[in-house]
Formats: sequence, C-alpha cells, structure tokens
Amino acid sequence: MKKFLITAIAVLAGLTAANAQKIKGSDTCLPLSQKEAEEYMQSHPSAVVTVTGGGSGVGISALMEGTTDIAQASRRMKFNEKQKIQEKGDQVKEVIIAYDALAVVVHPSNPVTNLTREQLEGIFTGKITNWKQVGGPDMKIIPYSRETSSGTYEFFKESVLRNRNYMNGIMSMPATGAIIQSISQTKGGIGYVGLAYLNKSVKPIHVSYDGGKSYTEPSVANAKNKTYPIVRPLYYYYMARSANAVKPFIDYVLSPKGQEIVKEIGFITVK
Repeated sequence: MKKFLITAIAVLAGLTAANAQKIKGSDTCLPLSQKEAEEYMQSHPSAVVTVTGGGSGVGISALMEGTTDIAQASRRMKFNEKQKIQEKGDQVKEVIIAYDALAVVVHPSNPVTNLTREQLEGIFTGKITNWKQVGGPDMKIIPYSRETSSGTYEFFKESVLRNRNYMNGIMSMPATGAIIQSISQTKGGIGYVGLAYLNKSVKPIHVSYDGGKSYTEPSVANAKNKTYPIVRPLYYYYMARSANAVKPFIDYVLSPKGQEIVKEIGFITVK
C-alpha cells in the first residue's frame, strides 16, 4: 500500500511537471500572456502556466539558462544570443504571437499633440530640452525610458532614435507601469509604452515619420492599416527540445480564441 502511494505521488508529480510551463520576459507581453494563461488553464485544468516580467533580455537570459520554458520578447533575439544557444548544441524556435504599436505619451495637461520622429529623436537624445522648442509651453522636458534589458528600449532606439544613444541621465524605469505612473505625475514628462498600457492618466502623441506632412494617432486600427509608423512584432521563444511541452499553449495563443484575447488586451492579431 505504501509503495503504491509513493508510486502514485511520483506519477502525479511527473504529470504536474509535464503540464507546468514558465513564461518570463517582456513587460509589454505581460498582460497578454497572463490573460492567455488564465484562459488556457480554465480549459486545461491539469495545466499550470506561470507568467512573470522583467524585460525581454531577462526572459531570453532565463531561456538560455534553462530557468524558463518560454521567453516572451518585444524584440527579436540577437545574433549573439542565438549563437550562444547553438554553441550549447541547442536550437531556439521563434513565434510571433501578436503585434504592438508603441505609443509616445505625455502628461494630459500638455498642449503638445503632434511630434515628428526627428523631434522625438532630439528629445530622447538630449538635443531638445524645453517644450517651447516643439510648440509647447516654457517647461523643461523630462524624458522617461525603459531599462536597457527591455526590448521596448531597444526597439524605440532602433525605430525612433535611428540607433543614436539616449541622453545621459535619462530617467530609466524598471517597468512599463512605472513609466505611466511617472508621466501621470510629471507635467513635463514624456515616455513610450505598449498600446495595451494606454489609459486616461496619460495623453498619446500623434507621430509623423514624413517630416510633419501627416500625423497619426497610436491605435489598433491605425497600426493595422499601417498608417501608424511605430509597430513591432511580439515574440515567444522556446528551445526545440521543449516543443512537445510548450506547443499546446502556444497553439492556443495562435488559435482564434487566443487571438481574440490579443484584441481584447489591445494588441493587433497575427492574421
């Protein structure tokens, strides 16, 4: 009897381990992965999916170290990261789970509504320091950025700053929610967040990538019709050897039901 009980516990533990998934990484992906996991576990009672943030770089490092099953990322995995995995004899798989428009946000009281890419570059590299330089009030600009481990930090640098360095001493925030909170309390503040994080405590800026000929508001509709310029894919990365374990959840995220959640959270569907 005792032996049977021990065997049963061992089998149960094995089943639990097989159905347990860890997802770690991008703060942008966090609300989406959390909702997907919640719905998935309701329809798959034996599954356990835990989701944590920390930034795309943190998630990718955890995948490489074997402490997470899926890395969620708002940037593509770098060549040297893939190389390190290949050197260990492993192979990484990439899946696009959704698309995101990156919104530039200011304090709701700020009268500035439109900014060009060049003006944004000037603000975040430290060349433009007062709102009066871009048609606003005589008020110091206080730019907020994500930490260097963030995929959003890297994508903004690549797309908006054209790979120029952020200004020295920029206010670096550990999470997207911290940027929203800081700007909602700072009249001269400006920052960038994933579309799903937009709320009434901040004001989204209309952006121009054609030198000021046309300005577009960040929205799902404008991202889908490709009139809004700052759009990027959101990724899941996993090891090829873990495919059988992680595929059921990833397939769920890519299914019609999973993509409905993408829309519900405020991102753009894959198809």
